[in-house]
Amino acid sequence: MERRIGVYVCNCGTNIAKVVDCDALEQFAAALPGVTVAKSYRYMCSNPGQEMIAADIKEHGLDRVVVSACSPRMHERTFRGALRNAGLNPYLLEMANIREQCSWVHHERLPATEKAKALTLAAVRRVAHHEPLDPMTAEMCPTTLILGGGIAGLTAALEIADSGYPVYLVEKAARLGGNLARVDLTAPHLDSARLLLDERLRRVAGHDLIEVLLGTRLERLEGFIGNFSATVTTGQGATAESRRLSVGSVIVCTGYREFDASRITHYGYGKLPNVVTSFELEKMLRRGRVEMKSGKTPRNVAIIHCVGSRSPEFHGYCSRVCCMTALKYAQEIKAALPGTAVSDLYIDMHAFGKGAEEFYRKGSEVKTLFLMYDKNDRPVIRAAEPGDGCDMLIEVNETLSGEVIEIPADLVVLMVGMEAREDAAEVARLVNISQDREGWFIESHPKLDPVATTTEGIFIAGTCAAPKDIPDTVAQARAAAARILGKIAKGRLEIDAVYAEVSDDRCSGCRVCNELCPYSAIEYDADRRRSHVISAVCKACGACVAACPSAAIQGRHATDTQIMAQIAGLMT
Repeated sequence: MERRIGVYVCNCGTNIAKVVDCDALEQFAAALPGVTVAKSYRYMCSNPGQEMIAADIKEHGLDRVVVSACSPRMHERTFRGALRNAGLNPYLLEMANIREQCSWVHHERLPATEKAKALTLAAVRRVAHHEPLDPMTAEMCPTTLILGGGIAGLTAALEIADSGYPVYLVEKAARLGGNLARVDLTAPHLDSARLLLDERLRRVAGHDLIEVLLGTRLERLEGFIGNFSATVTTGQGATAESRRLSVGSVIVCTGYREFDASRITHYGYGKLPNVVTSFELEKMLRRGRVEMKSGKTPRNVAIIHCVGSRSPEFHGYCSRVCCMTALKYAQEIKAALPGTAVSDLYIDMHAFGKGAEEFYRKGSEVKTLFLMYDKNDRPVIRAAEPGDGCDMLIEVNETLSGEVIEIPADLVVLMVGMEAREDAAEVARLVNISQDREGWFIESHPKLDPVATTTEGIFIAGTCAAPKDIPDTVAQARAAAARILGKIAKGRLEIDAVYAEVSDDRCSGCRVCNELCPYSAIEYDADRRRSHVISAVCKACGACVAACPSAAIQGRHATDTQIMAQIAGLMT
């Protein structure tokens, strides 16, 4: 039976059209065997573009669709939805990536267009062999496991519990609150961190649907979205108790740790008694007294930014909150000690967000001395001589004046950056998510899906994913909770029909695939001496298909016939 294939070329504005001749590609596709209709449109992923595809499916009786556009990761789900709305099985779609694999990596129009034609032909050849697939469904357990009891974990727990669903809030430490519990006031509005937390702590403690597990760690997580089984252990040694919790989703809110300032030797932290970190200053502010180690009031305070951040030696990223926090310290110190001179040594002042620029201006109004230095030429701190009239001297090559300046200091505050927690790798292993090179957890998509991960049912929120401030942390926690509530409301989950399958007749039980699967989606049945795939967990990456020495594993929607037809199209 001859196929009736529709080919749709997306211009992606000028992202594709500025390099690829989309009209020529449309004409090429229209002449291919089996192609009934071919069209080019400015934005195929837009509502008019999707409606065009749906209308053509009905009008021309199309039974297969090819979309030459961007990466399937971006819009495959979008175009599958268009097929579904037109009454066509969504898996009868194939996408040719002519943006990331063509227009974005080539500059010459003719070769780029020829490559786009080859990619489109390969997609047409492959889609002819696609078969209708039907997704499975599974029950959705309404209980959520939240790892971490900081502001992100507390917010997510309350959002879900207030909607009527149970939550297990697991905190490794002996108390809730996380790093925010160590802070006095928050920038730029100088709100009390204690009051922000106390309100949430009271609500969590009195909520019937939230079970708080302090001093508890996750030991094991098995299953798949909607049907996870988590093993947690409370306590240590002989008094430790383990429990198995049935949950449908997991939110990881494990936060961050502060950078160890002693790693930067020229700041003298740990050797010079009056060099302190930002969190040590917070302790003084919470006690209501800013003082030197000797108990004396400092006459000169210096605040140094980007300690451990924006450094090729340590962390190249910005920790985001340090600039505003440093401005807060300057204002708090001047308010408590009007006679104390405050110097602020910075690389760049990142005053982003509502009220931040005004807060920066107020720092100047309280007569803070701002000194700019280059990130490759950091200030050096040394102990002062007896006759210098101060405890330390800081030498800084000041960028704006172009001069080397020496400033006095009795107390130096190091604005330590955020870094991934020491147990981040273990948490990532337990919940089967990925980390970037800095140790932060990786989201499904940094812009379009910033709270999901590549493992269905596992979400991330707050500073375990990257440095961020309180508003962004709270927003992420609520977003993760909303994603979970949307799934719970459906009652049942739809599981993607694309996964690997093991042929029992061919499987030798070698278990190569068990060790190889990055998603832990393959189990070994010792009684049958055969492996089998947990379809709800499988992401159809194909690693097991390629590695199986017995050729016993086949990927649905990526069969040998389909792949070979695609290769033949490319080589034609």
